[in-house]
Amino acid sequence: MAALFTGKILMANREQDEVETERELGRALENKVLLLYFGSGQCPRCRQFSPLLKDFFVRLTDEFYVERASQLVLVYVSRDETQQQQSAFLRTMPKRWLALPFGDTFKRELELRFDVSEVPAVVVLKPNGEVIARNAVEEIQRLGPACFRNWQEAAELVDRNFLLAEDFDEWTRRSITDPIRRLKYKLDKKMEEKNEERREEGEEAS
Repeated sequence: MAALFTGKILMANREQDEVETERELGRALENKVLLLYFGSGQCPRCRQFSPLLKDFFVRLTDEFYVERASQLVLVYVSRDETQQQQSAFLRTMPKRWLALPFGDTFKRELELRFDVSEVPAVVVLKPNGEVIARNAVEEIQRLGPACFRNWQEAAELVDRNFLLAEDFDEWTRRSITDPIRRLKYKLDKKMEEKNEERREEGEEAS
């Protein structure tokens, strides 16, 4: 999949970092299902769909919901009118999203290549660049994260989460309690931060 973006630049972490070298792109895109999201923060239909896509992506990649992040990467291809609009939109979306830089002419090439005429559109690609779905917007709306399993099978990904048979029972027991433990960890961490702030305030007062 990195071949699709050879010689191109992708922005990561809400445009704070660039992913441009062949090695970096390979690491970011290899053995993953790629979503190309053609959209705009000003398009009414995109404003309805983007929160659904955000939730879809988070539920497949955030450790609060899953044991390991799914083999999924998303590149935002903007139809925003200004760089400020694109940046404002991306700030409301997951940090793991990648994006074409604003004004990159490669956007038009992608639109023509995948026959994108209107937004929102989500093109789903195998790691080798073959198309799984020309526009998965309706599928994501209808099935939610469940549709990723179909894409994963179609893409014939090497499953990073493969477990030996003797490990399965232990993994099942852990998976039931992991969301609770992760929530408890986050709450405990917040409590520690609050206690630390109180101690610092007490020291300043004395």
